[in-house]
Amino acid sequence: MTDTIASAPDRARPAVPATRPRPKRKWRGWWLKQLHSWHWISAAVSLVGMLLFAITGITLNHAATIGATPVVVEKAGTLPPPLLRTLATAPAAADAPLPAAVAARVAATVGLDPAGRAGEWSDTDVYVALPRPGGDAWVSIDRASGRITAETTDRGWISYLNDLHKGRNAGTAWSWFIDIFAGACILFTLTGLLLLQLHARHRPLTWPMVALGVVVPVVLILVFLH
Repeated sequence: MTDTIASAPDRARPAVPATRPRPKRKWRGWWLKQLHSWHWISAAVSLVGMLLFAITGITLNHAATIGATPVVVEKAGTLPPPLLRTLATAPAAADAPLPAAVAARVAATVGLDPAGRAGEWSDTDVYVALPRPGGDAWVSIDRASGRITAETTDRGWISYLNDLHKGRNAGTAWSWFIDIFAGACILFTLTGLLLLQLHARHRPLTWPMVALGVVVPVVLILVFLH
């Protein structure tokens, strides 16, 4: 009876609270959450662009063996006399664009819009180059007769994608896209590297594989590129 009464306070004693998580583990969990979030966000943003640039990296590497037959289309027309008179006097700048009315007429006649593009003014004609991804185009106007001559060259969709890869003649908007895409790829890579650091303790091959990815291109450059 005495033993039972003596042990009662022991049974009523409150349970010892669980040990609080260490601050280090708490911060590690926070960093893991942040890195995983930014890693998948940057992956989602750069997914299509990365696929495009990876494919065109292969096509550019084998550009000499990928055949393409350019398709050339020529068109012609004539400026009406009132518009032709606006070309009689050359502008002060040798690379001035065509007058707006003349550019609009050219676009309606041959389907190429030279508005705002730099022109090459000579004594006989005005030449406007209209380069584009995957091809080329130009317009020439005879300043005496008003004859419009235009030519468009299409080198195919592989050449088009290759030029997008290089940002060749793709305009300001595409240039901004490349910069944003490159930033997303950098973020994707850096967050991936930090995630490797956090998980490397449980994955022994992590750093040997990273080292291999560094050593291989360095060796190729030092040994095979001269």
